[in-house]
Amino acid sequence: MKKKEALENLKLLEWEEKDVTGQYGIFNVKNTKNILSNDIKPNSGNTPYLCASADNNSVSSYIKYKEELKDKGNCIFIGGKTFVVSYQGADFFSNDSHNLALYLKDEDKADTISQLFIATCIRKSLSYKYSWGNSISNKKIQNDKIMLPTKDGKIDFEFMELLVSAVQKLVIKDVVLYADEKIQSTKKIVKES
Repeated sequence: MKKKEALENLKLLEWEEKDVTGQYGIFNVKNTKNILSNDIKPNSGNTPYLCASADNNSVSSYIKYKEELKDKGNCIFIGGKTFVVSYQGADFFSNDSHNLALYLKDEDKADTISQLFIATCIRKSLSYKYSWGNSISNKKIQNDKIMLPTKDGKIDFEFMELLVSAVQKLVIKDVVLYADEKIQSTKKIVKES
């Protein structure tokens, strides 16, 4: 029932600008380490090797490489030159030190659903500003703000979870209905043959 209410109350939601970084910011931001694609052997391991592509959640391959060059996961990854924004649950290797890893300061709230929601907010709040021609950087993001849902002046993580869960349920329902329709169509074709 709460999930349905979340969808119905979406238009009533309060949104506030929040600093991305800094004393009042919600993230600690780090540049990722840098491993050139010429230096890796594609599909040589189990650790994601990220590039700044929107395809496949920024994963270009899974590799084995020097552990000291691995970046910690459970973060929002931003492709520095392309402004591709994604959530990375697992530790990863990165192809460029211009890429950014954003770690929620409130680690108790750093779950997958919240970060997927916030990644979308980052993309929506800042995509007008950054692109291939005007890349984001650690220095530039220090002055940025993003719009987030709030309740009593605090980020409304509970609403984020309810909304994403409601949307996931709707998508699953649509997939099941689509699959049922395809099965029925196939059965009809087989019967007629």
